[in-house]
Amino acid sequence: MQYVSTRGQAPAQSFSQILLGGLAPDGGLYLPVEYPKVSGAELDAWRKLSYAELAFEVLKKFATDIPQEDLKALAHKTYTAEVYRNARAGEDASQITPLRVLEEKDGKKLVLQALSNGPTLAFKDMAMQLLGNLFEYELAKEHSELNIFGATSGDTGSAAEYAMRGKKGIRVFMLSPHKKMSAFQTAQMFSLQDPNIFNIAVEGVFDDCQDMVKAVSNDLEFKTRQKIGTVNSINWARVVAQVVYYFRGYLAATTSNEQKVSFTVPSGNFGNICAGHIARMMGLPIDKLVAATNENDVLDEFFRTGVYRVRKSAETYHTTSPSMDISKASNFERFIFDLLGRDAERVRALFRKVDTHGGFDLSGKPGSDGDEFKNVAQYGFVSGKSVHADRIATIRDVQASYGVTIDTHTADGVKVARENLTSGVPMIVLETALPAKFNETIREALGRDAERPAGFENIEGLPQRFDVMAPDVEKMKAYIASRTGL
Repeated sequence: MQYVSTRGQAPAQSFSQILLGGLAPDGGLYLPVEYPKVSGAELDAWRKLSYAELAFEVLKKFATDIPQEDLKALAHKTYTAEVYRNARAGEDASQITPLRVLEEKDGKKLVLQALSNGPTLAFKDMAMQLLGNLFEYELAKEHSELNIFGATSGDTGSAAEYAMRGKKGIRVFMLSPHKKMSAFQTAQMFSLQDPNIFNIAVEGVFDDCQDMVKAVSNDLEFKTRQKIGTVNSINWARVVAQVVYYFRGYLAATTSNEQKVSFTVPSGNFGNICAGHIARMMGLPIDKLVAATNENDVLDEFFRTGVYRVRKSAETYHTTSPSMDISKASNFERFIFDLLGRDAERVRALFRKVDTHGGFDLSGKPGSDGDEFKNVAQYGFVSGKSVHADRIATIRDVQASYGVTIDTHTADGVKVARENLTSGVPMIVLETALPAKFNETIREALGRDAERPAGFENIEGLPQRFDVMAPDVEKMKAYIASRTGL
């Protein structure tokens, strides 16, 4: 399988060739030349598989240049009950992503898919643990090293650092917006003392961090000399790993391939729901893909109007679902590439316009950049928005009605999912994190602290190690170079 850039000016590459990188050399994102298809017979066979076995079956369709026995070993090393041990009471950790039916009435079913049982209590572990093992495998083959440079609004950073700590030949440089994550998220990252982990708190918002990552990635000479790679969701391997749990959720919620399900996904950077789009393109019987945003509603605005309007840093709200405080969705370009019939020249022009004019318009109205918004429905996308009052009310209601405490981002998902329920089609909400990561808001909603898995009782009290920096690309490059010796 070969991979091409959404902007059409980079040579086709194999899975292993793009594994350690992020953006393509032309600034685009990689996608397979065509999506592999999954047959009904395969879906039937996959119903009996463990999560690790299912992961191997999905991955081997994309990573065709890695020997299958090696890929299988990596999947089985990653997806174990020991790694995903933080299951809630009543959940089977061996299922890795167990389903829980929240409500079922009038033919409508609302289901929660647990994705936060990994080491950092967030769904990012589902892909990041695999990525760490894939990176180590590939670097060992090449006798090489890698400097991971990434940005986080909360959960990607800790998931990456926990997956990469102690890995041979890997350093992690992780940017996060200074004082804009929850206390738990901050402590989870900054308390790590491993010598290969570098935390940089940027004076700004997540989009400032993300812009710096892209700027460094676009400096091809620096990127090559410093052996820069990425773990953000622009990394194709991470998106592929997330495709697996859509298949798992579907197979666990249905008994026949004639049935459909919908997924609601709390979304800021469009990486998680992009994996759902890919699963649907592969043939998974998904009815709707529901993007749930918070007050930073760039994606909701697009899926309602066809206008993609990026907000500036000063217009980005700091909310109680902070991992979605994003106003420029990195992965959105992958969907736009498909929406435009894979016309790389138009994609290139539209995202140049994002840089120069702050967005583009596909509504089809006079003066717009195209009329492809009319085709969005055929890809299953709808959207909705949830604000602070909504998430507080939803956390309270789910606790009172079902005895389940959910985090703030998952609450955004449940609120929007309820607005899009269809009779006869189970709605699966992808859980984003365990509530302990956002204890300040849980306390506001429920008047008590969220339960914490063993080992996380006093994490905020641990010593923290981090550097504060202005959003200055040249200073960031100097920081990296001084710590790599390259």
